[in-house]
Amino acid sequence: MKRYLRIMLGPKSIHADECYAGNFIGANFDIDTNLTGQLPDNWRDFNHKFIPVWMQKHPDKSKVAAGLSCGALWTVCKGIKIGDIVLCPTGTGSYYVGEVIENYTYHAGTNLPHRRAVKWYNVRIDRAEMSDALKNSTGSIGTVSDITKYADEIELYIGGNKPPVIISSDETIEDPVIFAMEKHLEEFLVKNWSQTELGKQYDIFSEDGELVGQQYQTDTGTLDILAISKDKKELLVVELKKGRASDNVVGQIQRYMGYVLEELAEEGQTVKGVIIALEDDLRIKRALAVAPNIDFYRYQVSFKLYKN
Repeated sequence: MKRYLRIMLGPKSIHADECYAGNFIGANFDIDTNLTGQLPDNWRDFNHKFIPVWMQKHPDKSKVAAGLSCGALWTVCKGIKIGDIVLCPTGTGSYYVGEVIENYTYHAGTNLPHRRAVKWYNVRIDRAEMSDALKNSTGSIGTVSDITKYADEIELYIGGNKPPVIISSDETIEDPVIFAMEKHLEEFLVKNWSQTELGKQYDIFSEDGELVGQQYQTDTGTLDILAISKDKKELLVVELKKGRASDNVVGQIQRYMGYVLEELAEEGQTVKGVIIALEDDLRIKRALAVAPNIDFYRYQVSFKLYKN
């Protein structure tokens, strides 16, 4: 199945024009070796081999940063398939759009030596015209962001048509104010993290001043927020659920916590989980009763006007 991905071409898209002119996308991540024949089908196998290589060059960095870098490198080199569509920020408020047409090649001594050939379309997508949901997804942290669920909207842009504003028929809006505010729940929480109860004890994981703990990719899915305690002794996995949370979210967050414990935690670090939702029920209460390392928080959405 064809996928749609947002790809950053260097920090702040500094290599976007070079890639467009040369008909390729690429990555670096300080792995200075030809990866031909060294790209297994499973990104986890690649990480196990190359995280130590990356850490040798960056001894002051964390395993979280190493996992992000190696995982993104594998995705660019192997995970992206021929025929996939890539959206690459130009750095000026729009996106280059193209189709990946060749497998991995190595170009030593260049800014982005790990490359995939791309056939660029004669169209750019203006970020200002995107739906809010697509804006949020294309603006997520990291080198690669999977935006396949917005394929219909992207195809309309590629075809030169501006998509209509549609509210899915399977969404029942009991309160339009709550609906609009819940759409931006994760963005709001991240921006206001320091003012929350969790922000008193934990910081969202960051490297060199850049948040990397939002939408962190694991081998069982993408966790919403990865944070670390201020004393660096505990990693926190945060799962956000709009509306009522069901009991299956407990198994979901436990899978993420298992990944963090086995793949990211340093020696002596523990892992805790937090589920944030509008409401709970008896089933999730029963499930959490035997999961003492997972807490449940309710969020409250309100909108008020005050006359001066």
